[in-house]
Amino acid sequence: MVGLASMNSTTLTPPERKAEVREVGSSGRWKPSVNPWLIAATVALAAFMEVLDTSIANVALPHIAGDLGASTDQGTWVLTSYLVSNAIILPVGAWASSVIGRRNFFLLCITIFTVASFLCGIAPTLPILLFARVLQGVGGGGLQPMAQAIMADSFEEKKRGQAFALYGLVAVLAPSLGPTIGGWITDNYSWRWIFYINLPVGILAFFLVSRLVEDPPWIKADRANLRRLDYIGLGLLTVAMGGMQIMLDKGEENDWFASNFIRIFCLLFVAGMTGLIWWQWRAKNPIMNLRLFKYKNFAICCFLMILVGGVLNAATVLEPQFLQQLMGYTATRAGEALAGGGLALLVVMPLAGIATGRFPARNMAAFGFACFAGAFYYTSTHFTLTMTFGFASWLRILQMFAIPFAFIAITTAAYVGLPKEASNQVSGIINFVRNVGGSIFIAVTGAIVTNRSLFHQARLQESMQPGNPAYVNHVNALTSYFGGSGKGPGPGLMARALIYQQLNQQAAAQAYQDIYRLLCWMAMGMVVCAFILSKNKPGQGGAAGEAMH
Repeated sequence: MVGLASMNSTTLTPPERKAEVREVGSSGRWKPSVNPWLIAATVALAAFMEVLDTSIANVALPHIAGDLGASTDQGTWVLTSYLVSNAIILPVGAWASSVIGRRNFFLLCITIFTVASFLCGIAPTLPILLFARVLQGVGGGGLQPMAQAIMADSFEEKKRGQAFALYGLVAVLAPSLGPTIGGWITDNYSWRWIFYINLPVGILAFFLVSRLVEDPPWIKADRANLRRLDYIGLGLLTVAMGGMQIMLDKGEENDWFASNFIRIFCLLFVAGMTGLIWWQWRAKNPIMNLRLFKYKNFAICCFLMILVGGVLNAATVLEPQFLQQLMGYTATRAGEALAGGGLALLVVMPLAGIATGRFPARNMAAFGFACFAGAFYYTSTHFTLTMTFGFASWLRILQMFAIPFAFIAITTAAYVGLPKEASNQVSGIINFVRNVGGSIFIAVTGAIVTNRSLFHQARLQESMQPGNPAYVNHVNALTSYFGGSGKGPGPGLMARALIYQQLNQQAAAQAYQDIYRLLCWMAMGMVVCAFILSKNKPGQGGAAGEAMH
């Protein structure tokens, strides 16, 4: 990274030996004792390990279910259990940091995540695997927000955008590489190795964090805060997130609100979320400081981050799903089609980080969303059953190009006007809403694809009538190909079955085109929302009064 070249001999000095507060210039701003880019790379390594695990198991679900004697539907709980526990723990980071310190909490999360990864790998049954995944989600839930908060405090405002570029690279590159890595490991070794690979990374991250990362002076650990946890808020959050995730995960399978099962969990979600919002405004030490939403920039950024997280996760699921289900790609091949987008991020992300020091955040966000809209519109018109592997990779590159500008700009703008003591809460809530957006969009877009497939299937079937010359000629041609007259049950039936299969594939392809058009319209709306943000001076944080209305 750009700052690594300036590392000095004090790089590996333990934070305990640098306990004094360091200040520079007349501003009295605290600075870490080591190069901030080395700190950024260290915490990004741990965050990458966690984010990768949110998608690496997706393509391995059939193998996991088969090996553990579970159904495919039961196998999806491997994903759901992780997402639920991960979402619940995200807002707890600020409180945990006040009890044991942010650095110690970060180390604790790495330890829990690494140990849980080992337990996942050796799990002999599905219940034990699910327990280990819940534990893994607990550890992983603290890594992303703490990494972002550490970066925010380690860099001065004018370089913060470049630091967030590194974090953004982790947040969006890891989900893109997850299916590729997971598919290759599963096809060539065993699904258990998608968890074992976390062990050396976790050990290395623990060592580096313990040696390099330190808490700023305003992060003061106090064991007395252990009694101040908002247990009621945590309980309501657990009920709300558990109800939402189960409702989204099982909604399509159970015909949504036609099922009492789904209605019960929807009620739990609504009741839990309503109670959570009401309680957080009243609580003295809330688990989620909703008063931050009084700051206009922060509130708008949270809304936009829900959409960014949703669009990113939906696009990451839709394309490999299309390639595997409709075009017959293997898990490894479908993952390889996404790899080009990851390479594009490696090039664009640093450029976007530099741009934050030259252009207002809202302008960058609007540009990113405009690129999103153009990429999704182009995808909707070219996403067909005849596209090649190379063209599928090109579509992924177009979609990924927009992410750095939108992601970094929103993350940077979220801190504008907020006190530095709120960095833990800001990063926790921003990551929380991004994960929630991803869960919602994955479920909703999947349901839309199913419904639109049925719609297009019904429309296409209208032309499959004996009175349609084109249909009759097509049947006769296929029947002749199969070696029959068209009147017998053999070749004629095979011809009609093939046509019906082609009809279903075409209907599904049109449904995917519909969902990309919908994402295009949403991106266009996000362009408008971006200009509601306060216009900050590039590279500066701005005053609190500017963003609070």
